[in-house]
Amino acid sequence: MNYKETAASILTLIGGKENVSHLEHCSTRLRFTLKNNDLVETEKLEEVDGVIGVRQNVQCQVIIGNDVVEVYDEMKALLGELPQDDGPKEKQKWGAVLLDFVISIFQPLIPAIAGGGVLKSLLLLASVTGVISDQSQTYQILNLIGGAPLYFLPILVAMTTANKLKVNQLVAVSAVGALILPDLTTMLAEGTNFLGFGVTNIAYASQVFPAILTVLFYAQVEKLFTKYSPKPIRIFFVPMMSLLITVPVALLILGPLGYNVGTVFSTVIIWLYTHFGWVATGVLAAILPFMVVTGMHKAMIPYAVSSMSEIGAELLYLPASLAHNIAESGACFAVSIRTKDQKLRSIAVSAGISALFGITEPALYGVTILNKRVLYSVMFSSLVGGSFAGIMAIKAFALVGPGLASITMFVDKANPMNLIWAFVTLGISFVAGFLSVLFVYKDEVALEEADGMEIISGAGTEQLVSPVAGKVISLTEVNDDVFSSGLIGDGLAIIPEDTILVAPEAGEITMVFETKHALGLKMSNGAEILFHIGLNTVQLGGEGFEAFVKVGDKVIKGQKLIAFDLAKIKDAGFDPTIVCVVTNKEAYQVNASHHSEMVTNQTDILSIAPII
Repeated sequence: MNYKETAASILTLIGGKENVSHLEHCSTRLRFTLKNNDLVETEKLEEVDGVIGVRQNVQCQVIIGNDVVEVYDEMKALLGELPQDDGPKEKQKWGAVLLDFVISIFQPLIPAIAGGGVLKSLLLLASVTGVISDQSQTYQILNLIGGAPLYFLPILVAMTTANKLKVNQLVAVSAVGALILPDLTTMLAEGTNFLGFGVTNIAYASQVFPAILTVLFYAQVEKLFTKYSPKPIRIFFVPMMSLLITVPVALLILGPLGYNVGTVFSTVIIWLYTHFGWVATGVLAAILPFMVVTGMHKAMIPYAVSSMSEIGAELLYLPASLAHNIAESGACFAVSIRTKDQKLRSIAVSAGISALFGITEPALYGVTILNKRVLYSVMFSSLVGGSFAGIMAIKAFALVGPGLASITMFVDKANPMNLIWAFVTLGISFVAGFLSVLFVYKDEVALEEADGMEIISGAGTEQLVSPVAGKVISLTEVNDDVFSSGLIGDGLAIIPEDTILVAPEAGEITMVFETKHALGLKMSNGAEILFHIGLNTVQLGGEGFEAFVKVGDKVIKGQKLIAFDLAKIKDAGFDPTIVCVVTNKEAYQVNASHHSEMVTNQTDILSIAPII
């Protein structure tokens, strides 16, 4: 790969330097905050050499894989110093803004916390095996080094929060640093007051939420005094007044509030773990493929950081991640054996190695989501491995992607079996992922070369009319990652103009979702069709939907299946797009037509033919 050419092509296809307001990267992705997301040419981006995939939610995420650092360096050189942008910005929903804020604060913390945590786990392993005594001064110094990132977590959080809010980092750090001054900590422990108000005794070292609240408040104070301060004295007056006001407010109000938030956060997770145990770990592991693809796994970082700081360990997310990461690895190695596609084999081997060491994005985007059988196998294997990890109550002691290289993160001096069970989880997940894919995988190359295969004609080929009047669009235009990526199946989508879903051909009803927003239909040639009315409409709980059929019913072409209240769907803020996909796509050649055209219930839109 030519990193410079890759970076230049990406920059052009996201709207150029002028469209970029912020750039960062994680272990596999370039993360752009753009001024106008509509300028991104997603399909062309995915064709750039070195780009595995593209995902857009809060940020524009360009998945690179193992070469992300090199491409990032070239991108930084092309961008230079990004200018401050005070102009109008694209309006975002509050949820998207909150998620962007959380990711921007916690994402940069991971390398420091991971590095220190792994160092401590290696020291524990050396101590347990007798390589070094935990009473030696060498051990104690190294242990303090490993613990430094977690101890100074409030300082690190202050830096990332101040950077996100674009306020003076050094003053923000000074305000938060005052909370962990040794002399102040001693005063709090002995009992103290400020202006007659009692100050709560809290050890702020390793705390996250007090630091965030303090910097949020400081940002408002700095803004206020900057606005009204005379310019000649602004250089010292604004920091002085900001510290004078922010630190006492933090000690009296924000610190205790943030501490209680963190405590409740961890208590809730521990309660869930205590009451649901291995089931919670297994289910989380099984849905992690979808969470990682959509970027929602980042929402687990605040919990994991808080758990590490509160109880010194993490019980749920990291054990589940170990099962999922290794299941991805086993699945990829199985694909590399079964596939006849040389390019896919190369990708699968590379992705399998990355996943083995805790980096799953190359596996997910390069292999897993491209084949439904692989995805289901990974979910099953993750469920098995995650459930075992939950049953054994495995604990993680370092916030890093679980994998073979970082397996020492599970070293527990109080419970030597913790590491053993982690190794067993690794083995179970890998073997389950490898064997399940080895037995069920069917090469997608065969489907892509359908033109050279014999396709059953006549009675075997079904021509489907549109199940509803409206405008036909490509699946790639659907505003849902699961459907647009083809994870569920091949087909198309319709923006409805009518309110009745009818059978596009004769068949048998195989599924009617309890909220009536989705329905399954099996055609006479064996093709299984899923009709999904609206996006996220499951949240309506069935309101506005009426089903006229039940599972097992035989239906004829044109028969009413479901009536839906289009106005109610729109008024509730949901996208009414109807998705129509063939879920067992590995056995059928699916051809869609009439994209961007208006159709009726009499218009043929889909051809489905079995492949021999």
